[in-house]
Amino acid sequence: MRYIYLLLLLICLPNMLRGQARENTPLAVSVAIDRILVEGNTITRTSVILREIGIHEGDYVSADSLDILNEQIKLRLFNLQLFNEVEPRHEDFNGRVVWHIKVKERWFILPSVTIQFADRNFNTWFVKQHNDLRRVMAGLTITDKNFRGNLENLAVTVQAGYTQKLAITYMRPYVNSGQTSGLGFTVSMAQSRQAYFATDSNKLVYAGNYTGPVISHQFEGGINYMYRPAYATRHIFQLSYKDYGVSDTILKLNPDYYSNKSMHARFMELSYRFEYNGVDNWSYSLKGQKVVVTGIARSGFEGLNTQAFATVEAGLFRGLGSKWYISAIFRGRVMYPQQQPYFFQGGLGTQTDYVRGYEYYIIDGSNYGLLRLDLKRELFRRSWSFPVRYFTALPLRIYPKVFADAGYIDCPVPGNSYLSNKLIYSYGVGLDIVTLYDIKIRLEYSWNHLSQNGLYLHFNSE
Repeated sequence: MRYIYLLLLLICLPNMLRGQARENTPLAVSVAIDRILVEGNTITRTSVILREIGIHEGDYVSADSLDILNEQIKLRLFNLQLFNEVEPRHEDFNGRVVWHIKVKERWFILPSVTIQFADRNFNTWFVKQHNDLRRVMAGLTITDKNFRGNLENLAVTVQAGYTQKLAITYMRPYVNSGQTSGLGFTVSMAQSRQAYFATDSNKLVYAGNYTGPVISHQFEGGINYMYRPAYATRHIFQLSYKDYGVSDTILKLNPDYYSNKSMHARFMELSYRFEYNGVDNWSYSLKGQKVVVTGIARSGFEGLNTQAFATVEAGLFRGLGSKWYISAIFRGRVMYPQQQPYFFQGGLGTQTDYVRGYEYYIIDGSNYGLLRLDLKRELFRRSWSFPVRYFTALPLRIYPKVFADAGYIDCPVPGNSYLSNKLIYSYGVGLDIVTLYDIKIRLEYSWNHLSQNGLYLHFNSE
């Protein structure tokens, strides 16, 4: 019987201790948010700003949390990428708080010229393709990042050079009174006189010439719906129709470029994307965590039977004190069925999914995992003021770092790939530079498991 009493005591003891702790803890003093006043937003609607900050008139908050909420408001409004400066402050009138939020807007309509490379990154173009200017694409994009002041994003792109492209995208994040649902669409057309058709020893092989006939074209059109129940959480659904085509030149070189030896791939695509962005800065994160999960299902009319795959990205960012920061980022993909036409395989070495130190390699396959570890320190942070309305300040931050990466990809038919179906890894040192309008530059010197080393330049975050 005494064992039963002892068991009951062990079960009840934690609750008893918590209750005693509550009795001994003084109650936090609450204050009411009486008014929230916004100034400086000549274009951005006040309702958009109030949606982001996470507090409302009439809310009761702990008096001890007012300074923390000031910092939260500042970070959240900066993450909209609409303002160059955000200055929140509060006044307490005997438990009735008035919040003042002063903002300085950016220039929303941005005519930007983009320079892109036909190759996967700047390093491949500069070293392996001997900085051939014929492999460069110059694009002009007119973007209104705050169309009608509603945080709507409207962009038109015209691109010339290696690939010619015309695209228009539109997204309105709030279409309901609760500001939780958004709608948008995208349409794009592209063509090129050269295209890759195979992978040989982890290098892409190209066909066509720069002045010859068009041998590759693409059309994409889709509509999307976004549900945003909370500040850091998004659910995005998109339904698209895609039509890709190549000339018989490509088909003769690789009959399995698309399914069934077809010159076209026409299919419907349904995608779902979940985002949790609990980081301090969405553009360059130092603290917090993020998770992005994507699921895509494709059903083809021609050139593709079925394909389904899911990707995940999870990032953990922590401050270690004294301006030191550490981060871990994992990216992975699973695909079904694993064997796909060449064009739909993909793998490591494209976009952001690559092991640093292997920028010159493409690794085809289906399922893969990638881990990146960084340790960095803030070396320099300064902002210079300018008497220009939309460029009121020029910020500059510099972070030296050390890093290590590892990755693995499963390829059912590896061919002559010597990097598939094995662990690859690297380590190195680098320098991150962050400046105006979230421009990022990464200089990294890497050593990989092939005993190769080199300096690499990137224009995005990890």
